[in-house]
Amino acid sequence: MPIPPSRTELIDHLVRTRIAGNVATPRENNLDHYRRLSQGDRNFWFGLELGDRWTDEQDVLAVMAERCGVSDDLGHRAGQDTIDPGLTVAALERAAAFLRKAAEGGQRVLFATGHPGGLLDVHRATAAALRTAGCEIVSIPSGLRADEGSVYQVADVAVYERGATLWHTHSPAPMAAILDGLAALGRPLPDLVVADHGWAGCAAQRGIDAVGYADSNDPALFLAEAEGTLQVTVPLDDHVADPRFYEPMTAYLLDAAGLAVTA
Repeated sequence: MPIPPSRTELIDHLVRTRIAGNVATPRENNLDHYRRLSQGDRNFWFGLELGDRWTDEQDVLAVMAERCGVSDDLGHRAGQDTIDPGLTVAALERAAAFLRKAAEGGQRVLFATGHPGGLLDVHRATAAALRTAGCEIVSIPSGLRADEGSVYQVADVAVYERGATLWHTHSPAPMAAILDGLAALGRPLPDLVVADHGWAGCAAQRGIDAVGYADSNDPALFLAEAEGTLQVTVPLDDHVADPRFYEPMTAYLLDAAGLAVTA
């Protein structure tokens, strides 16, 4: 893990590696996902119950412009879109406050990712830092199944596996399986969930404090933060060219939380 960068250094790094700034996700894809969410496509709700509050695609775009930094130009229908790196850093700082609270209170924290190719090590490093600080990293029940696959943990991070391969999934079902499995065993639910995709949305919908990471084409978590259902959503490209690009970001997050930054 690198030495934590300064705020300015991190912003420069996010733009250079395209974690933020001019990201790879095209405008057409962003707008298509905003439209599908507004039309009630549950695949884009990430386990959240949005009701009829977001049926106008323009309202979704307005939130995404405010909280993620995509263009708010209704006439911009194709080509490049953006994530504001300043918003990414500000969200990391808000997330750090929840990590600090968890460490100070020795909370039970659950980590999960639907994007193992990108964010697995971000969650792993954060879990390790919180464990060192005295938190209980929730161990999920064994034998869990969801969406015709298995749910288990890799390096303290819950993942979804199917056909002997870790899968990218937006589904809330794996997180629901974990929470239901804990309840069935009479074990306490997490005090905090740090996750992404439907894993974060499902936890937040069930009333658990949740911090999530989300790309510019995944609006549900940003809407949940706007409504107060989810505590923090960090905007970023969630699958850049090299997962090691996230290391300075993770170091900044842990340092802001007052946690030890280790390899």
